[in-house]
Amino acid sequence: MGYQDTFEGFMVQSQDDWTNFKKQEFKPKKFQERDIDIEIECCGVCGSDVHTISGGWGGAPMPLCVGHEVIGKAVKVGDGVTTVKVGDRVGVGAQIWSCLECKPCKTDNENYCPKKIDTYGAPYPEEMGGVIAQGGYASHIRAHEYFTFKIPDNIPSEEAAPMMCAGLTTYSPLVRAGVGPGKKVAIVGVGGLGMYAIMWANALGAEVYVLSHSPDKEKAAKELGAKEFISTVDKDWDKPWAFTFNFMLNTADATHKFDLAAYLGTLDVNGQMHHVGLPDKPLPEIKAQMFAPNGCSMGGSHIGSRPEMFQMLKLASEKKLKPIIETIPISEDGCKKAVLGVSKNEVRYRYTLTDFDKAFPNR
Repeated sequence: MGYQDTFEGFMVQSQDDWTNFKKQEFKPKKFQERDIDIEIECCGVCGSDVHTISGGWGGAPMPLCVGHEVIGKAVKVGDGVTTVKVGDRVGVGAQIWSCLECKPCKTDNENYCPKKIDTYGAPYPEEMGGVIAQGGYASHIRAHEYFTFKIPDNIPSEEAAPMMCAGLTTYSPLVRAGVGPGKKVAIVGVGGLGMYAIMWANALGAEVYVLSHSPDKEKAAKELGAKEFISTVDKDWDKPWAFTFNFMLNTADATHKFDLAAYLGTLDVNGQMHHVGLPDKPLPEIKAQMFAPNGCSMGGSHIGSRPEMFQMLKLASEKKLKPIIETIPISEDGCKKAVLGVSKNEVRYRYTLTDFDKAFPNR
């Protein structure tokens, strides 16, 4: 066996032992006419990977190869593929399939398709092989062309990888909210998501304010484009900022500790607090009265669409935007180091796993 019958990946066997990765073979989905096989060059490490393998988001099929920030080279394309050719450098994010026929799919909202398949941990129907989707800590990935994206030449692979999930997850709600010149935007949290949110909001022309409980991140926040850094550990931090922000993007993983009324009170009339950080624990208790003083609202979103992915990559390419990335060579120990670093909030600000040729020399 071996490519093309099986791929090889670093897999977790149990949520009770979620930092222990073992390299093993797995069977990919059935190859179909619009599929692309990608030889992986590098893969970002997302908070979703940790939430999934640790059980924070509930049960998951095991053994499991996570990773949904994939960059690599197309090595096989189906007969129906028109957008990618063999040899192209491409990326894959957190979604790998949708029906492309329902109302969301036909309105550039395929990320909300009720039949969508996540890049890892999701079952494929029997006509596609009936296997569990496996992610990018692997030798290869097999993806539908609609969820495969050509990467601009001037974006290094290790920087492009985290854009596939973290980048898109923050870009999409910002552009859907009309963020741009004349808007004041608050970004909550300076981490793997917050870094991109600050960068995008500034590049889109908005006035960017960062709300954080980590004062040591002020320098990085301003380097990424923040005008002001607001420390939320200060008493009555919110009072000077009442009725200020048109839009607030919450990227934090500790929302269960928030005084939501304080955050909501900084929004302008009809402003929105939008959540893309998806922590293990529920939100604090919410009362309807909390939305009344300024007519504010709360919402959330799931990644973004194919057109938004290309818009985001174009913005990053044209403005030469540079995220803050740490690289780790992929191995059993490397995967462990990466997920522990994310879990303990030690990463600054995103990990990318590299050196896949050394880890998979026979592919």
